Amino acid sequence: MFQKETLRWRRFSHASYAVFSSLHKEVTIGVLGVAMLASVDAKAGRHVDSLAVVTDKELEQEEQLDALEVTASRVPLTAQEAVRLVSVLDRAAIAAAAVQSINDLLDYACGVDVRQRGDMGVQTDISIRGGTFDQITLLLNGVNISSPQTGHLSADFPVSMQDVERVEILEGPAARLFGTSAFSGAINIVTRCDDSSSGRVGAFGGQFGYAGADFSVNHSKDNLRQHLSGVFSRSDGATENSDFTQWKAFYQGSYENDEAKTDWQCGFSQQSFGANTFYSAAYPNQWESTRRLVTSLRAETKGRLHLSPSVSWVRSWDHFQLIRDTPTGENFHRSDVYSVNLGAWTEWLLGKTSLGVEFRNEEILSSNLGRPMADSIKVWNTSDAWYRRQDNRTNLSYYLEHDILLKRWTLSFGALLNHNSALVDALDFYPGIDLCYRPAAEWKLFASWNKALRMPTFTDLYYKSPTIEGNVGLRPEETSSFHVGAKWRRIGIQAELSAFYMRGTDMIDWVMYTSDDVYHSANFELDNRGVELSTAFLFREYFDPEFPLNTFRVGYAYIDQDRKDNQSVFKSNYALEYLRHKVVTSLNSRIYHKLNGTVSYRWQEREGGYILYDKDHKSTDKLVRYKPYGLVDMRLSWDDRRFSLYAEANNLLDVEYYDLGNVEQPGLWVKFGVDVKLF
Repeated sequence: MFQKETLRWRRFSHASYAVFSSLHKEVTIGVLGVAMLASVDAKAGRHVDSLAVVTDKELEQEEQLDALEVTASRVPLTAQEAVRLVSVLDRAAIAAAAVQSINDLLDYACGVDVRQRGDMGVQTDISIRGGTFDQITLLLNGVNISSPQTGHLSADFPVSMQDVERVEILEGPAARLFGTSAFSGAINIVTRCDDSSSGRVGAFGGQFGYAGADFSVNHSKDNLRQHLSGVFSRSDGATENSDFTQWKAFYQGSYENDEAKTDWQCGFSQQSFGANTFYSAAYPNQWESTRRLVTSLRAETKGRLHLSPSVSWVRSWDHFQLIRDTPTGENFHRSDVYSVNLGAWTEWLLGKTSLGVEFRNEEILSSNLGRPMADSIKVWNTSDAWYRRQDNRTNLSYYLEHDILLKRWTLSFGALLNHNSALVDALDFYPGIDLCYRPAAEWKLFASWNKALRMPTFTDLYYKSPTIEGNVGLRPEETSSFHVGAKWRRIGIQAELSAFYMRGTDMIDWVMYTSDDVYHSANFELDNRGVELSTAFLFREYFDPEFPLNTFRVGYAYIDQDRKDNQSVFKSNYALEYLRHKVVTSLNSRIYHKLNGTVSYRWQEREGGYILYDKDHKSTDKLVRYKPYGLVDMRLSWDDRRFSLYAEANNLLDVEYYDLGNVEQPGLWVKFGVDVKLF
């Protein structure tokens, strides 16, 4: 469903801004106009203002598009030369989707598993290709915002849907690109910072007390561009103890001259929510509050040698209560991640070369996680809460990559040399190689092999509660991944088939060895294999730009896992609860005049199961398998030049389903809203 397309360049200029931009690769992509992903190849070295798809029917409209930059390599490659693919959801697709959060948006990517505890992006576990939520890197404009505390908090994005220009997904290990945390893939959220000044406001509401408002202002003058936005939302919750309140504020800017370009951003999010049975079905009245601050500054010089320094700081706060409004099982955590990166790339006689070094420090203060502190630190804005534990680790990475470019072939190879202070006397080497062959204009064949590592989170190592127990002896996860595939593209239709095999050692999961056991974090071997097939019919490309139907897409993903361990387990909480089958479809069309509609369907079958609890929240010791389910979402919108009115229905057929454990998901939920352009 999130279909990958082959695109070609049309015109070049110097309008560079980030999509994985710290790595300086560019790719262009035409108007999708539907809630779908289109895969694009990596490109860089020059920047684009407009672009063309295979057909010339929509060239006039495409002249107005901004350039898209994505990365599948550390060195600049043309769209035809690049090997690894990045799936991109553009602004038009986001606007057409029947979703209210970035997290929900990812549900319709075939290779992505989105397990929601709280709706509207309150809390989401996102994984790629059968991995876990701790095994992916999440980025905001190329800045790594993944949480070293736990992947449960990584998808707390400090931006609203209206801020997002596009979402990019890179499947498979990407240690060569993003360091050790990109174990099974990476997702980058790219925000808007337009060339022209503008302002807008919006309001929205719906069932279950859902209501909110947002605004954004964009200022552009000479070489300076700035963007400021904010959003508030709240709900009483569609199920018991699932209410939430969210605040988000975001500012970004950029300045460019003949010598260099500089980008900066600062985002803040705060949310409080009823956590229902989020972490244990034995405690239905849990509660949690999280805050996050993201700041970064980066630059890129121009000329033959491109230097690209960047710095970032991400601070996160987490307050959890096992029983709401009581100190029972109460935890406080504060994590800080500091990162400094210096990269460079150049083009010479034998190809294109990139190299660099990254320093990353991860620190946590906690009432529960880490080693005991000599002197406790009082938790801000509390009467009697203290951080009594802490931990700190430093990661130093050196990377090198080179690309050899021929008429029909591209060879890309490189490696990451990594040292983590938590691993005594360890200097690890993670190589990778990508190969692409283009036998004809319509075809592209590709193959790749990459290795990666992931350090345990602080939760994996230290967390203890009445139901789970961490393990300070955990070893880092390692994987060796193979990927092959083919793409085919003709006017009005496109298709892609790919297969992968990941061999994992020391994989980390939370498991119960018996029915009356607590969850333990443990290492084991796990092989992961799968295939993905996607097809798209582009009616307006084949017939006419005014054709009522726009695009119909369908995708299917299959995954199979093989766990290798001498000790059997009663239940896995994450790693073995993967999606064996996933089908996604979507149809986008113009219904009448300015009335547009999108209908989407998603069907999935999950492996594993959950322990059944009775009405008194007592365990029955019975393991219930997850049931397959299918969901229909629909969106109608009246789109005028100055305003837009819309209505959405999620889970239109009111299906009862579970993404994780005993956490019941919402049934039919109707939402509506208005968006007004001020200037």
